[in-house]
Amino acid sequence: MSLHSPLSRPQALATNNPNKMALFWLTTAVGAVLFVTFQLFFYVNDWVRAEGATPAITFEPDVLWVFCAFYGSWIVTVLLALIGTRRAQWAALILGTAMVVLNTFGGIADGLRDGWYIAFSAVFFITLPGVFAIANTWRGLKSQGASHVDG
Repeated sequence: MSLHSPLSRPQALATNNPNKMALFWLTTAVGAVLFVTFQLFFYVNDWVRAEGATPAITFEPDVLWVFCAFYGSWIVTVLLALIGTRRAQWAALILGTAMVVLNTFGGIADGLRDGWYIAFSAVFFITLPGVFAIANTWRGLKSQGASHVDG
């Protein structure tokens, strides 16, 4: 009787780290929050530097609610990845990819308007970890180690 696992080393690592996918998505979510925080700091800094001459961006309460809900929905991707079923992993992949794409395009559009450092921050804080999260989720779905997951 062999003491070795019938799975290859990469498959064993994938099955022994069920929270790895959720950590990748959590890192991307934290990156999105950092991006928004830095973007607000850049805006306030420009406003102070211009001695209040920069027109203030004002939002209606409905728009603020949508803004918070949009960035708050990153946690849904993390929770879906934590569930661990195949269906939940597909949902995390689809929702997470959409969030990465929308946040990246939004950050680049803001960067074209406000400065290159905003666009760079979006790519660095959202796109870079997002690509790793997408790749890890895709690899987890396609590996033999995920075939044991029900759902």
